[in-house]
Amino acid sequence: MYNKRFLKHYWLMMAPGYIWLILFSIVPMFGIIMAFQDFNPGLGILKSPWAGLENFQYMFSIGDIKQVFLNTIIIAVGKMAGNLIVPLIFAILLNELAVKKLIRPIQTLVYLPYFLSWVILANIILTIFGYNGPVNNLLQIFGIDPVLFFGKADMFRPLVIGTDIWKGFGYNAVIYLAALTGIDPALHEAAAIDGAGRFKRLLHITLPGISSTIILLAILSLGNVLNAGFDQIFNLYNPLVYSTGDIIDTWVYRAGLVDLQFSLATAVGLLKSVVSFILITVSYFMADRFTGYKIF
Repeated sequence: MYNKRFLKHYWLMMAPGYIWLILFSIVPMFGIIMAFQDFNPGLGILKSPWAGLENFQYMFSIGDIKQVFLNTIIIAVGKMAGNLIVPLIFAILLNELAVKKLIRPIQTLVYLPYFLSWVILANIILTIFGYNGPVNNLLQIFGIDPVLFFGKADMFRPLVIGTDIWKGFGYNAVIYLAALTGIDPALHEAAAIDGAGRFKRLLHITLPGISSTIILLAILSLGNVLNAGFDQIFNLYNPLVYSTGDIIDTWVYRAGLVDLQFSLATAVGLLKSVVSFILITVSYFMADRFTGYKIF
């Protein structure tokens, strides 16, 4: 039998989380109504005239919106692939490290960027790749003219994807390291006795042993196809790279808060949310189908 007095304490402990969820996740959802209105801040949501689907029709008539969706998908898919492959390779290399005492210091070093905000990291990255930064200074030693890295549209996507992978691969490798500990060491010992080298053991023991984890993470990442990382791109991009770096979230920010097109920005944000919800639902069904993973 549970004690009602302790149950009350549990509810009190969870109360701040519930309050935060209601105030910042549930209450703002009423703003979705603006997507179907010709919203006027002076009239408010309740009195603004109804526009039906006009905002959505206008959204698809804008030439830039197609490029914005394309940029979002390319950057998000690049990040998804990199954040699956690089942490996997790093975890395997770390697991195979002969000097085990070096594992913890290496983990600590690669974890550090993950705990820094993009506000801080963006300034560091912009300084490193700046016109007078260390990278250009190194290029000048080899006789190469300085490059304005974050001013070139064709270089922006690779830089965004690469820096995002650099920031998170150490932390993301934790899941793979945990999966690697679940492989029976006796399998490696038996394979070594039979003459299998490190590479063969990797192909026939290590990768099959964590294949379900790899598949699960790949499937669950599908829900992030339209999440290209607002914090990172907002702190790194500029008008020179809008053609390849402008994503849905940054476009919505400028349309809604800078240009004051509240209804249009809400319509674009709502479309993104609906598509993301569908993708997340599909990914969980696939996770259940292929790996038996369930959250409910």
